Amino acid sequence: MFKGSFPALITPFKDGAVDESAFKSFVDWQITEGSDGLVPCGTTGESPTLSHDEHLRVVEICIGAAAGRVPIIAGTGSNSTQEALDFTCHAERAGAAAALVVTPYYNKPTQAGLIAHFSALNAAVEKLPLIIYNIPGRSAVDMQVDTMAELAALENIVGVKDATGDLARVAAQRIACGPDFIQLSGEDATALGFNAQGGRGCISVAANVAPDLCASFQNASLSGDMETALALQDKLMPLNEALFCEPSPSPVKYAVAKLGLCAEDIRLPLLPASPMAREKVDAALARLELV
Repeated sequence: MFKGSFPALITPFKDGAVDESAFKSFVDWQITEGSDGLVPCGTTGESPTLSHDEHLRVVEICIGAAAGRVPIIAGTGSNSTQEALDFTCHAERAGAAAALVVTPYYNKPTQAGLIAHFSALNAAVEKLPLIIYNIPGRSAVDMQVDTMAELAALENIVGVKDATGDLARVAAQRIACGPDFIQLSGEDATALGFNAQGGRGCISVAANVAPDLCASFQNASLSGDMETALALQDKLMPLNEALFCEPSPSPVKYAVAKLGLCAEDIRLPLLPASPMAREKVDAALARLELV
């Protein structure tokens, strides 16, 4: 079920509020363009600036708009274990296929603290698959391979979104956690190498902008068609780089707005894409003939 291209969805805003109409349309567009699943309320979805009610509503809208066509992996993480429990249990009740739970940010828990945090989530859900989100650059804590292996033995913890950028770790985690443990890349630029080490796909920022190309890239990579995968990676690389020339999701919000799919509105403390970022994104969009 969790394989291929999973866009880490932006959250459209208008006049300071979630633009529900634009979000529903965006979900439908993503599915018709070939995305294998969707991930609302992650970093790209500006989850740190969503109110609790908005967070719950965005997950519900995504599940409703998808209408069972693709699996929804709901972002439910927090640096508060109780808050993560609340979000995760809500995602299960709402009908999500899985929950994506980021390592607690800012608190900087020990590895034992990470085990306690994720063990509490595992115990709180009935059958909802949980995917660990390891992104040390944002969370200031790195889940080590041995820690992940211990958590992988729990009933509901099925995989990881790995945004460490360390391709060697993919092989190490495969050995430690077993071949059935699902590893999804959290970085577009290294997704091809990630799959070659045993990954099963990517939770992608670029797929917000070019879902059909990202899905085709993942299909080629996972089917072993390296020639096609390399060609598509080369085609997508300028976009991958442009979307991270400034803190995400400012550039990707601008890119999606250029496609006419939502407003560019972004919440403080992030600012709209700078002129430099806009120039890079414009060039990448033109290269892909998306505008």
